[in-house]
Amino acid sequence: TAAASKALKWNSSANGFETGDVGGSLVLISTTTASSSGTIDITSGIDSTYKEYQIHFTDVHPSADAPKFTCQFDTGTNTSYNQTITSTFFRAAQDESANDDFGYKTADDQGQGTGFQTLTGTIGGADNDKCCAGILQLFDPSNTTFVKHFVGRAHGLTNNNYAINEFAAGYINTTTAITRIRFKFDSGDIDAGTFKLYGVS
Repeated sequence: TAAASKALKWNSSANGFETGDVGGSLVLISTTTASSSGTIDITSGIDSTYKEYQIHFTDVHPSADAPKFTCQFDTGTNTSYNQTITSTFFRAAQDESANDDFGYKTADDQGQGTGFQTLTGTIGGADNDKCCAGILQLFDPSNTTFVKHFVGRAHGLTNNNYAINEFAAGYINTTTAITRIRFKFDSGDIDAGTFKLYGVS
């Protein structure tokens, strides 16, 4: 059709969204399972092979009650996990009694901070069925010209029975290649959870 021909012609130009880019897939690189783990560290598989990496975390349950789930990044073989981050954080929430909450959370963002970045609010650990799940995206981590951008999208069940839908995003202020990521709760252990590292082809 004329419309299809026009679309093909448009996508054949150097517009940044070529027909060959449509239908990219996730390539599983590694799977890590937590079991009373202080941290989950992904220390291999993040390199120049892909322009985007995703970590899918599922059924992440804390040993303590009401900790926040967090992450940080590092370079080379370093283990300090204290990269400088500038980020934003907001959430939508509702509890089992239909009380709601929506807004920006200044306690969970960073302005050139070196702490761990919040991905979720306070997850319930006292109840065995409470957990969180989500996806962390890391863009072009091996680039040595630009800062590194990340986006986190997560959902959790809090200690006070709120369903929380949370959004974190920011940049890691370094032009050195990012090679590793650490996940942890801000108190207690990761009692259980599955972490899958994917490259986006």
